[in-house]
Amino acid sequence: MLKYEMVARDIQSKISRGEYRPNEQLPVMSDLCETYGVSKITIKKAMDMLVSRGLIIKRRGSGSFVKNIAVEEINPPLQDMSRQLAGFTGEYLDTGVEVSTIVHEFSVIQATPKVAGRLRVRPEDFVYYICRTRCADGVPQEIEYTYMPISVVPGLSYEDVQGSIYGYIERTLGLKVYSAHRSIRAVMPTAEELTRLKVGRDVPLLEIDQVVYLEDGRLFEYSICRHVGDRFTFFSISTN
Repeated sequence: MLKYEMVARDIQSKISRGEYRPNEQLPVMSDLCETYGVSKITIKKAMDMLVSRGLIIKRRGSGSFVKNIAVEEINPPLQDMSRQLAGFTGEYLDTGVEVSTIVHEFSVIQATPKVAGRLRVRPEDFVYYICRTRCADGVPQEIEYTYMPISVVPGLSYEDVQGSIYGYIERTLGLKVYSAHRSIRAVMPTAEELTRLKVGRDVPLLEIDQVVYLEDGRLFEYSICRHVGDRFTFFSISTN
């Protein structure tokens, strides 16, 4: 976890515990720098993260203030979209929930025209294809169909796919997952998904179609993730 993420998490915890109360002004930047032993840039990034999560507001010339929000909004559901750039494993970090993965397929293929278009690679380029079911405490939560260019994510192994791919990208390759463009819709499960996700035929899935970018602007993932409808809550915050 990066320093600004650690700072943001700690401040969020203090808001949750009531150490920083609704409408209360947070310490000024210089005090926060001293408290956490970090630079002003790190504090600014942490504050920006808290703003994006809808927890604080910045008032020009006055500082940062805790928003007057409900407790459940301070610690939103695990499916909070702002947390999904941490990946499935990252969403459950420090929750006590045991995350497991069932790998159905891990192969190298030539990109189809559709995949090549979404990843902006040539149709003849090689990409990883990964199909996995992700579980929380042994209960299937989602099934992922993921494509990644080998040229951008080299050296991915079966062991990495069994765990956190985003962890491999950030810790082993030293890259930073930065942003995602998503579309969401409801779909019915296929016959195969009925078995893999252990759902009934009348239970819809929430499909998230996304492309994900690194901090350097490179596109490294095209994926379709289908979440079990009655095990998933979409939570999002919009700011202007």
